[in-house]
Amino acid sequence: MATGPDVVRVLVVDDEPLVRAGLRVILGAEPDIEVVGEASDGAEVPGAVAATRPDVVLLDVRMPRVDGIAATRAIVARDPAPRVLVMTTFEHDDHVLDALRAGAHGFLLKRARPQDLAQAVRVVALGESLLFPDAVRRLATAHPARGDALRSARLSEREGEVLRLMATGRSNQEIANELFLGVETVRTHVGNLLGKLGVRDRTQAVVAAYESGFVRPAL
Repeated sequence: MATGPDVVRVLVVDDEPLVRAGLRVILGAEPDIEVVGEASDGAEVPGAVAATRPDVVLLDVRMPRVDGIAATRAIVARDPAPRVLVMTTFEHDDHVLDALRAGAHGFLLKRARPQDLAQAVRVVALGESLLFPDAVRRLATAHPARGDALRSARLSEREGEVLRLMATGRSNQEIANELFLGVETVRTHVGNLLGKLGVRDRTQAVVAAYESGFVRPAL
């Protein structure tokens, strides 16, 4: 069993016992990840989070009683709140977009390779957002733009440039390199645009950028 201050504590939530068992085996084999608990439905999530105090909740987006979207809302309302990584079977799952709107920090396909699953947990635990730009673009394409919600935010020209690059999945370092800025300057721009948009993190900012039409999906 992994232990220590640098170990990522994970709560696994899925209605299928076999899936939970498989996730526990995969993540438990990692020296820096510990599965601290399981739940079989979103209704069990608040109690399980309170009991296990995970760093990351690995959450099936589709469950029969309380789904991953409602569970995500309950998780992110906590203070402090663990990070949320939702799982889906289908790449074009509309529930994923709803989960990201609700505050999930990323999503992962259930058919992902074991090493990709472990890395996704680490990325989200470190405070980064896990986005797959192509998948987000496809989801956005399937939904008509919901009006230019970013117009009232009054982003500066530079903040707009940063947001467009965020929407392609670039990290702060990559954005800094492309715009010839320091990483701290990029972090400042990201923080400012999150505040103007009224969103929790870069995941929600990217979703808003696509939904508003500020960033156009490449067809």
